[in-house]
Amino acid sequence: MSEETQPTAGRLLAGRCAVVTGGSRGIGRAIAMAMAQQGADVAIVYHGRTEAAEAVRTQAAGCGVTAAAYCCDVADFAAAKAVCAAIVADFGQVDIVVNNAGVIRDNLLLRMSEADFDLVLSVNLKGTFNITRHLVRSLLASPYGRLINIASVTGLVGNPGQANYSAAKAGLIGFTKTMARELAGRGVTCNAIAPGLIGTDMTAGLTSGVRDSYAGRIPLGRAGTPQEVANLAVFLASDLAAYITGEVVRVDGGLGI
Repeated sequence: MSEETQPTAGRLLAGRCAVVTGGSRGIGRAIAMAMAQQGADVAIVYHGRTEAAEAVRTQAAGCGVTAAAYCCDVADFAAAKAVCAAIVADFGQVDIVVNNAGVIRDNLLLRMSEADFDLVLSVNLKGTFNITRHLVRSLLASPYGRLINIASVTGLVGNPGQANYSAAKAGLIGFTKTMARELAGRGVTCNAIAPGLIGTDMTAGLTSGVRDSYAGRIPLGRAGTPQEVANLAVFLASDLAAYITGEVVRVDGGLGI
């Protein structure tokens, strides 16, 4: 019997519900699928990629779990509130929240527009606040609440041409550490994953200057895969990581050393 069709009992996340933003592609898709394969029901939040989101939903449901997809601009506070309410109504309880939704608008600071700076901060940082704010009560009610934020190695070391993205991801790290302190008393853990160069359609759209800045700086000599990020997300969401909180774990092949 394949892992995609076996019963959820005995899997790491059996009986839990995970919300994954930006779940229709790339890292978010890999995380949603990995959690479904480990027995978690999944709510896939996406924006503008309905066909892709439905494909992920169908594949996740094939793992023997409940899966649903929700269209939402996470940067919109009211829209995020509405979609979170819908998820809680549909699933009854949320145990795991993965804030992965993000955009890039790269340019050197001298050429970066205000609109591009604001958009990246709004989606990547404020979007995380919006979703977390509206699901935190459900996490607090869970006996094993897990909050996982997808940051970036650029939030730790910076990167030319990514002042907006680096600032958003650095802010996300601060948000993660604060949430870890605020929620620990109720047993909720909060950690951040900081990927380096990961092979996704988002990184394929990086400017040549940004891609070149990475070249030759990865000790393991290659880009990472979405699955390698998803493996860590599953671990952090599981009981195996119950005593880990407030951490920023790099998945970068050594790029940030």
